[in-house]
Amino acid sequence: MNFTPNSPEARDIAYHLHGQTNLKAHETTGPMIIGRGNGVRVYDESGNEFIEGMAGLWSVSLGFNEPRLVEAARRQMEILPYYHTFAHKTAMPTIDLAEKLIKIAPVPMSKVVFQNSGSEAVDTAMKMVWYYHNAIGKPDKKKIISRANAYHGTGIASASLTGLARMHEAFDLPITDRVLRTDCPHFYKFGEDGETEEEFASRCVANLEKLIDEEGPETIGAFIAEPVMGAGGVILPAATYFEKVQAVLKKHDILFIADEVICGFGRTGNMWGCDTFNLEPDMITCAKALSSSYLPISAVFINDKIYQGVKEKSDEVGVFGHGYTYSGHPVPAAVALETLKIYEERDTVGHVQRVAPTLQDGLRKFAGHPLVGEVRGVGLIGAVELMADREKAVPFQPGDKVGPTVQALAEKNGLIIRAMGDAVGFCPPLVITDDEIGELLERFAKTLDDAQEWANGQGLVA
Repeated sequence: MNFTPNSPEARDIAYHLHGQTNLKAHETTGPMIIGRGNGVRVYDESGNEFIEGMAGLWSVSLGFNEPRLVEAARRQMEILPYYHTFAHKTAMPTIDLAEKLIKIAPVPMSKVVFQNSGSEAVDTAMKMVWYYHNAIGKPDKKKIISRANAYHGTGIASASLTGLARMHEAFDLPITDRVLRTDCPHFYKFGEDGETEEEFASRCVANLEKLIDEEGPETIGAFIAEPVMGAGGVILPAATYFEKVQAVLKKHDILFIADEVICGFGRTGNMWGCDTFNLEPDMITCAKALSSSYLPISAVFINDKIYQGVKEKSDEVGVFGHGYTYSGHPVPAAVALETLKIYEERDTVGHVQRVAPTLQDGLRKFAGHPLVGEVRGVGLIGAVELMADREKAVPFQPGDKVGPTVQALAEKNGLIIRAMGDAVGFCPPLVITDDEIGELLERFAKTLDDAQEWANGQGLVA
């Protein structure tokens, strides 16, 4: 693929932004319209084939044509197409799903509250924090600490917990009276010269405790974290980070919310990211792979301590005034139950453990490419960080649009991946095979070579 600086094709590539939609780029290029899917592949309306290297939005775990999920939805639609969970009413799939989730939770949990999306789950978790502390007589303990580069959703509250400026600008976000921000534990970018990874983790946690002390522990209700930060760039925690964080939270009686919306259900090589990183949260949010994203559903797990407080307060108030019209909808619940059955019957977690080295080792072979600064990942999630100077870890300028260009070039090569700035993410369906991972890696290798040629033509690299 030959590029002339500032040629129409070069400009088209540079502005061909799918993902977090850029409206000007959309007007220039039009949308990519996906017509059908099969396994790990999707096809646009012209019949062009793509390996879906992002499982949609980190979520289509069982691929794009699992007949058992289609049948589960059809069957439930015939039996009971809708019911709510208000006023002591529900449907059997909702009960069965709640019981199943409690059984497979990574730590003891008491109840599950259903919503329709990860954003709603995080909003619900925030409300639970506030409700619980009111219930136990600690009405000042309301602030929630999130991290720079975290992603927790797009609701007013969940987007405020999100630590990405692009999710705030022009939306008058974040709301700041109850949201605090602490360090991103990305050693490659934020570690200091001569600092070990463990020392960096200690510095991050020392800054967290300093923030708690300055604000007053009596005002801090919870800390929220993704086991692996997803949309912030697939950032793995620095070694010893979570061990030290949890000690600080316990010391100051601060609730811990694990956001498993991306990591849950096998993505990291265990059923939960909590298992992978030895987390013991008070609440867990999950969504996406709960139903393989065939229908919208999410859940918040709460432990018994929180449940007892919420129960007592709702007895006092007279009602627990929270819920959504579609909370625990029986059709998504039936699909989620079937999804969990498939995970067990096919040993999906074991499959991830078997094929993950093919992806992780394959991605790490790109570490020596001139455009690549860092490769990172675990299980079937990973990222390649693009750098202008890989030896000195000098990033490209945002206006260079290198990450979006690599994303666009990948699509030209039949691969859908996602640029988060200049970090390129990989998160294929959990059913991907070794051979299909090999195809994915071949297409990305071609993409990196095309990107090198484009960057040379644009004068972005020496």
